[in-house]
Amino acid sequence: MSWYLPCGNKNIDVFAEPVAIANLRGDIRDFETQYTFLCGASTAVFVFFESQLLDSQLISVPSQKSTQLFFVGDYKNMSIEATVSKLNLKKNNFIFKAKQNDAEFVDKIQSKMQEAIKNNNPKMSVVHLAEIARNLGILVDEDAEECQRAKACADEITSKISNILDFKQKELPLQGEILMKLAKLEKEKCRLKKVGDMSVEDYKNELQIQKKKLREEQNRTDMSAIMSCFISAISMPERAYFLKWLRINLENCSHEILPQLRELYREKCQDICGNKTEIAELDKKISNSSLGVEHFIREMSQLYEAAVLLPKKAPSRKQLEHLPRLCAQLLLDGFSLELVNGDSSNIPVEWVSSVFSELNTLVKPKNKIMVVTVLGVQSSGKSTLLNTMFGVQFAVSSGRCTRGAFMQLIKVTEEFNAELNCDYIVIIDTEGLKSPELAQLDNSYEHDNELATLVVGLSDVTIVNIAMENSTEMKDILQIIVHAFLRMKQIGKKHKCLFVHQNVADVSAHDSNMRDRKFLLEQLNEMTQAAAKMENKLEFKKFTDVMNYDTETGDHYIPGLWHGKPPMAPVSIGYSESVYALKKHIMEIFKKYKHSDITEFLRWTKDLWTAVKYEKFIFSFRNSLVADAYIKLCTEYNKWDWTLRKQIHTWALEAETKILNHGKFEKSEQCTIEDIYCILIQEAESELSKGHDEITDKIQSYYEQGEGHVELVESYRQDFINSAKSLKTELSNSIRIKLDSAVSRRNAMMKVEGIKKTYMDTMEKKVLDLLKDCRENKSDMTDSMLDEAFEKMWQQTVSTLSYTGLQQQDIMTRVLHHLRNNLQPRGSSMAQSLDKVKDLRSQGHENFVFHKGNFLYKLCNAQRIKRVEEMSDNIISDCWEFIKTKSESKDDYDDTYIREILNMIDEKLKAHEDLNLKEFELSLKLHICGFASREFQKIHNQFIQKNNPRTALENFKQSYHSDFIDLYRERDQCQKKADEFMLNCLKPALERYISENLGMEMAGKMVIGENSAVFGTRMSFQNSVLKNLLDESKFEKYFHFIGSYETFVKGFIFDKVREHFTAENRMIKLEEELLKDVISEITEAIEKAEQDSKKNDIKGFIENICKKLEKKLVFPKDAVDKISTLNNANQKKFTECLQCSVKDMDKSLKDSFQARLFQSKIDCLQIKPQDVLFKRVWGCGKQCPFCKAPCEAGGEAHTKHFVSIHRPQGLGRYRFVNSKKLVTDICTSLVYSDTRFKGSNTNGKWHPYKEYSTIYPDWRIDPDSSIEASAYWKYVMAKFNEQFAEKYGVQPADIPSSWENEAQAKESLEQT
Repeated sequence: MSWYLPCGNKNIDVFAEPVAIANLRGDIRDFETQYTFLCGASTAVFVFFESQLLDSQLISVPSQKSTQLFFVGDYKNMSIEATVSKLNLKKNNFIFKAKQNDAEFVDKIQSKMQEAIKNNNPKMSVVHLAEIARNLGILVDEDAEECQRAKACADEITSKISNILDFKQKELPLQGEILMKLAKLEKEKCRLKKVGDMSVEDYKNELQIQKKKLREEQNRTDMSAIMSCFISAISMPERAYFLKWLRINLENCSHEILPQLRELYREKCQDICGNKTEIAELDKKISNSSLGVEHFIREMSQLYEAAVLLPKKAPSRKQLEHLPRLCAQLLLDGFSLELVNGDSSNIPVEWVSSVFSELNTLVKPKNKIMVVTVLGVQSSGKSTLLNTMFGVQFAVSSGRCTRGAFMQLIKVTEEFNAELNCDYIVIIDTEGLKSPELAQLDNSYEHDNELATLVVGLSDVTIVNIAMENSTEMKDILQIIVHAFLRMKQIGKKHKCLFVHQNVADVSAHDSNMRDRKFLLEQLNEMTQAAAKMENKLEFKKFTDVMNYDTETGDHYIPGLWHGKPPMAPVSIGYSESVYALKKHIMEIFKKYKHSDITEFLRWTKDLWTAVKYEKFIFSFRNSLVADAYIKLCTEYNKWDWTLRKQIHTWALEAETKILNHGKFEKSEQCTIEDIYCILIQEAESELSKGHDEITDKIQSYYEQGEGHVELVESYRQDFINSAKSLKTELSNSIRIKLDSAVSRRNAMMKVEGIKKTYMDTMEKKVLDLLKDCRENKSDMTDSMLDEAFEKMWQQTVSTLSYTGLQQQDIMTRVLHHLRNNLQPRGSSMAQSLDKVKDLRSQGHENFVFHKGNFLYKLCNAQRIKRVEEMSDNIISDCWEFIKTKSESKDDYDDTYIREILNMIDEKLKAHEDLNLKEFELSLKLHICGFASREFQKIHNQFIQKNNPRTALENFKQSYHSDFIDLYRERDQCQKKADEFMLNCLKPALERYISENLGMEMAGKMVIGENSAVFGTRMSFQNSVLKNLLDESKFEKYFHFIGSYETFVKGFIFDKVREHFTAENRMIKLEEELLKDVISEITEAIEKAEQDSKKNDIKGFIENICKKLEKKLVFPKDAVDKISTLNNANQKKFTECLQCSVKDMDKSLKDSFQARLFQSKIDCLQIKPQDVLFKRVWGCGKQCPFCKAPCEAGGEAHTKHFVSIHRPQGLGRYRFVNSKKLVTDICTSLVYSDTRFKGSNTNGKWHPYKEYSTIYPDWRIDPDSSIEASAYWKYVMAKFNEQFAEKYGVQPADIPSSWENEAQAKESLEQT
């Protein structure tokens, strides 16, 4: 059976109306029933016969019917004339070819057919044909029981349709005006065009209330009987039959009115001067008069979306929870899902989310997908292209066909799963982008931008369909598409774009259209520049900057579908072949691309839709996949950062120890301390370069492996590479400061040690002389006589020693000198102010006060003064802590101390440069340098006093006396000397080692242990702090957190450290681990020294031990020298005694670990774990310019600051000028509103929040329209509104009712 379909041109059409032509194959004598059926069903029957076989009995069958019967043969003969007479047939019932050629013969038959149709034109329905077939006993497929049940359901639904518009309003009420209003509310929440003078948060709350009322109205509307019937039908096994019958019935209903409306719409659109209102009205009529299966699915979606807002146990919600699964099953059966509602231009997010979740459950683990989308102008053959390429059935027709965006799922056979790297291919067909002529509809350009951005963002391959060989008419469409590609480039989404040129006449078009392709590329470059300018991304100059496009492989030329004028023109074989080539190209692309899964596709859909609802996509894209990828990258980078920091810390301690031990146990003439310093600096640079290269390689490798959607954070790659460079510089500076200080201290000590050595050598000689004299005295001397002799010798010797100790320095003058150097780059005005300061004696005595201005100044600048005071308090506190640590080290003052303090102040001031602190810097530094210089002077004086050679000698007096007595009495000194070596050398060195290493080890346990979730990244830390605050829910804590963030965070970290290490004796265990490592090294050093035959005396033995441990432990030279003198101990026995002493020391230190309190241990650490952790999570220290929330960006050298959860500005003391009420607005809402701000950075002029980035280019504030945005801080402000107002001395805020939701606050924390 075939059809003839007229094209409407009378000169071409053979028949004026569609005609079906059936052909009975074979001899009709063998198919009497079928012949009878055709005669009963046809307007005319043409019987072809051979002259000798004209059977009068057979041809008489239809003679009683109204059917016109014609006999077609070669020529007339006697047999035929007899049959004609017998049957009383007329001559015009016969057609003979005779001597005519084939063309003339065909014309004769056509003429008879036209005449027959004209004379007798009864139209026959398919249903009537089935009746005739049944009467003749012919089997009808549709008579199958399941098919008839499905048909009955479909007929029951469509029997109620008399007027489509009335039917939709009555039976499908949820998708009419209510849905349009909901869609408008959704977009208004994002765009805030009508906020007027209202507070943004109040306006958003009002929109939420309106939305809630509309949903309640939907819930009050009972499900119609028709929808109940529809849902029951698609729940049956025969749903495929049902949907087919329903589609046929609905098309029959729509066919009565839609063709005329579409034709009128097309004419109006082609009229350049057409009335916009008329076009809009026609568009609405077409929409209202359209009724398809998608409208019933849409009603399901709205029933579900409304029910989701009901309590979880509500019966009406329970009844509808199965709907998404039904829709997911339809998708798997090959039916399409409406992704974007074409009438309201909206995505039902809850519905789509649930459908995809169910779909994922049904197919898991085979849930890997690739996505193909086609974009192009209206009626350009997009749907036909997809249908031909993938065998799907998207609707095709002329005029406005597809509305919104539809998707279908194609299962990939198992043998191709691995090759194509996916289990399903998702095909998205979109509404045509309006050409310039059609752009008269309201918001068309905006609508097209939204649609293009959404589908391009979802796609792995985007086909841009250009329905003409010359692409100049595609300029507007190209601009829309380039905008979409540019946005995806910004968020790191990688995709492939193919340009398909349809209706190309010349089969060699690809070769001959090279010039056109170059012209297309020029247009794309032009569009890229225009789009980049609009998106404020001027670094993109060419289309190839946005995506990988090759003019040779990026274009496909496809000839027209028809050879001639459709619909009766033959289909072009070239069309199918070209489409097949395009399909093969797409399959090759799939092989190289990384798949995503259904869950990720859903997340992209939700996040992209949230983004496109904003009026401008210029804001940074807020995407959960991007956020996850960024957090993973931050976590990995922080691990690499920590590994290098720990490695360099260990190296630096060893290098410092090497310098501090220089010249103690070997002669140092050949290699000076300066030589050692230079070698170590070179080693440090080598280690740092190696570490830096390793981190850079790991970053590159991390991106190349493509794990965790790393392509989405491609834009951050350079930030992290720069952070690695910054880390190298930071560690290099730290090492230089540490080694500079070590060299300075060692140089000072070498002078003292030289003097001490002279004193001790003199005293040793005198003691030995005295011992000789006493032994020569024949009589035994009593202890009192020996004491008297020793005392007399001691006083005589000491009186002969000349004192040449360290000279006391004027530290205050040195500190002032460094302050002048630090402030020198600030200019002449700063230098003049500093010149007035003659010394630092009068500085830093009282509490620091920022400004002593009048009352009016303080009133006008209360916010700024508060922040400056908080910052200065924190800096002063940090400086005191630094001084305290240096004081406890017992080392001499070094100029690196004041340089570190000044550098610390500079870093803090830089982090708060928005406060404009130029006039404040000098007074703060003078204050700090004043008290620091006095403390440093004390440190210096104490060091000189402690290291006075004469004092040191006096400290050893008792030891000399004891040795003298022992030697005279010839007592065994082994155990005594071993204990001395342990007490005066090993134990202090070991305690110093633990104090230098324990803090870093503790920090390491916090970073990589069970607390890694807290200290892994800045974002995770911030989240932990907020969760802790919410659990405690105390106003004082929140007030402290907001008012003194840095102090609070330090306290929080310390509490975490204390909580972790006081539990299960963790700190004691860690101390014992460190002790065990060093004790084993000491034991090993003793054993190796014993085996060293070169040093067989006690002095050599002790020095050998010290030399083997000099990389880890710093030994006091005078104590080592003292033990080596006046020593008669046996080496072997001394070794045994020393090993016993080491065991005693081990036990003694373990006992002290148990006995000492946690706080006292922390106070003694050179590096405090809380300081290390604070530096790790504190980051750059920048705060949001509007709500003062701290930056959470990873890496030290990030180019953009951002915050996960912003706060209502009232929490930062902002209040309305007139009402004095706290402000409820949040910056994530303000940055996409039409409201404005002003301040010192805007020179007191009003500036739009939307363009905040021109004032604060280093900040990225992601807009968030949802009522859940910053739900955490909204809840906090709502709960403690009265307390905050009282503390700030203002009126409480007008809190929106939706803010008082603790569950939402907790949920918002989990989502971030």
